[in-house]
Amino acid sequence: MREFAFEMALCATLESENEIRDGGSENGNSGTIVSRQLGASTSGRRVLDVLTVTPGPAFDTRTQITAQSIPDAAIAADVGVGRARFWKDCFDCHPDRARAAVNRALEIGFFESERRNGRTYIRQTARYPDWFGSLRAIENKPDLDRPGDLQSQLRTDVSLAVCDEVILATASYVTGAHLNRIPEQVGVWRFDPETGTREVIREPERLSSGPGIEILEEQPDRTKITVVSHKEKRRLRRRLAERAYGKGWRVEFPACPHVENTDIAGVDGIPYCARKERIVRPADACDCPSGHDADGHSAVDLDAIRETHSPWVRSPTTITTKQTEIGRFSEPYTSSRSEKSLR
Repeated sequence: MREFAFEMALCATLESENEIRDGGSENGNSGTIVSRQLGASTSGRRVLDVLTVTPGPAFDTRTQITAQSIPDAAIAADVGVGRARFWKDCFDCHPDRARAAVNRALEIGFFESERRNGRTYIRQTARYPDWFGSLRAIENKPDLDRPGDLQSQLRTDVSLAVCDEVILATASYVTGAHLNRIPEQVGVWRFDPETGTREVIREPERLSSGPGIEILEEQPDRTKITVVSHKEKRRLRRRLAERAYGKGWRVEFPACPHVENTDIAGVDGIPYCARKERIVRPADACDCPSGHDADGHSAVDLDAIRETHSPWVRSPTTITTKQTEIGRFSEPYTSSRSEKSLR
């Protein structure tokens, strides 16, 4: 099976566990957040196939702020919910990054602004909560006979330890030789994407919460590394959790009349092409004789499907503060017009 289809099946199966945990409720709030293809290193060299986020006690507070990912620079900025502050005094980063963070935070409702003497002042609409618990990284390798950089990837995940657990998911029969080639801290699942069944070959070990070691480059005679402090790891964990909350794991449907909404383990929102007889990516070209149908799948509401099967909240309604002058920040801060609007 193609790795993309394997990944879709695994994500659907993991999300289906929410309904089992919540007794089949329409919107369970004790399930996990499932996401995929997220950067998980300080250098940008490592991308996780799948990430699961376990909500913490303050999860409900997080769902009330926004359905989108909140920029990390906005969270880390010295911006509170009380007195509004001049935006330039709130950030310890490049001005362009600060502008972009303010723009996005205003757009999604995490910040609100006011103008005083031609200057922009900002404050948070709600305190950012410590909303998530554990993070679990899953590396997908359906065929262990073609491992690629599997060993190096898993060594990086274990040494950096930005996630609490690391799992290898495969469709292959797992031998002792396979287990000996990967770090002993990594758990192993044998997963059947056709049936959604999963066999635990080895349980994962809990990884260290202290400083991590990120492997940047490996050569036969040397390995280049960098030490990632506990503070940096905490910020990277928060960024991962935020991206997972806003992004989820589903993909847009290709504009093709033969692509239909299918389900795995009772969880739908997966594009299946009846003509190709497989799950397809958004970028898969349509070479159908009947041509494209750009509006053919407008009825597939992926956000509604995600809200049904996960604890993610599509339309928060409990934030009571009023957003002011959001319109002036609706364009990215890359043009001269935007530069003039934020002073």
